[in-house]
Amino acid sequence: MGGTVARRVRTWLVVLGVALAVPVLLPATPAGAHNSLTGSDPRDGAVLAAAPKRIELRFLATPAPGTTKITVTGPDNSPAAGGSPTFSGNRVSVPFRPGPAGRYVVGYRVASSDGHPVTGEIRFTLTTGAPAPSPSPSATPTAPATTAVAGAPTASATPPASPAAGRRSDGDAGSGWLWALAAVAALALLAGGLLLRRRGTQR
Repeated sequence: MGGTVARRVRTWLVVLGVALAVPVLLPATPAGAHNSLTGSDPRDGAVLAAAPKRIELRFLATPAPGTTKITVTGPDNSPAAGGSPTFSGNRVSVPFRPGPAGRYVVGYRVASSDGHPVTGEIRFTLTTGAPAPSPSPSATPTAPATTAVAGAPTASATPPASPAAGRRSDGDAGSGWLWALAAVAALALLAGGLLLRRRGTQR
């Protein structure tokens, strides 16, 4: 009779243990179906003097590239992601493009195994902003350099004489010859008149 009682006690203990374990296990099943963020680099709330090259997010389950979205914005609400995210197991990395000093926000959206999306964000502060880009040398216009070429005419060169001036000088030379011929003819006429006058006087 004592053995029967002992068996009954063991049976009830097993039943009681199962009854206590079922409520604990049942809520864990739907909770495990949701993905969640387990860590990040930089961590949430970090204050950094030097900008990281990349931002890494770590999740409970492996995120799918097709349903994962990562955004990085700076203090002026401008994009600060330097490229597309890369995936390695349950880790997602995004190149970081720092801007001015201030708070940066990394937002994420991943899907869970049950299809329910999980969203969230981390924040970190950058105390040293990126230096402003220097202007390129071609940005400042420069005056074109002028180079003197040997044998090339310059602005101060004396302009060549016009054909009209040459024609006027030739005309002056021609008129000079005409005046000389007229003078010779006048002298010849005068000489002829004197000869005729002498002959008339001799007769």
